[in-house]
Amino acid sequence: MKKIYTFLFSLFIFSILFVNVSLAQETTDKSFGLNATANSVDVYKNQKKIDYSEDFLTGKVGDIIGLVLSFVGVIFLIIIIYSGIMWMTAMGNDQRIEKAKNMIINATIGLIIVFSAYAVTNFIGSQFVN
Repeated sequence: MKKIYTFLFSLFIFSILFVNVSLAQETTDKSFGLNATANSVDVYKNQKKIDYSEDFLTGKVGDIIGLVLSFVGVIFLIIIIYSGIMWMTAMGNDQRIEKAKNMIINATIGLIIVFSAYAVTNFIGSQFVN
């Protein structure tokens, strides 16, 4: 077993070293991080000639929907962590284990419903815009 762990650890270290070497690229553009992302978005906006001044309400609604979806994601994460801790600390109590399982299943179903509703709304909204 010790040989297997040593082999896997060596393989992991070996792959990290070569992935870093193979992904290293020299670029002529010295911008990186958020500045590069912002610049690429501005370039995209200039190519498409998007005018957001007319779509102020649409932009604000999109921001609110994004905020709500972020909040739903945080709530989902909290429920999953709480359920996992409840399951781990159940100490063989079948009722607590069952309650934790149900919370995880219900949270996942709720998340799927919320994102499905968003996908349907986004599809219908894009059909009206076109």
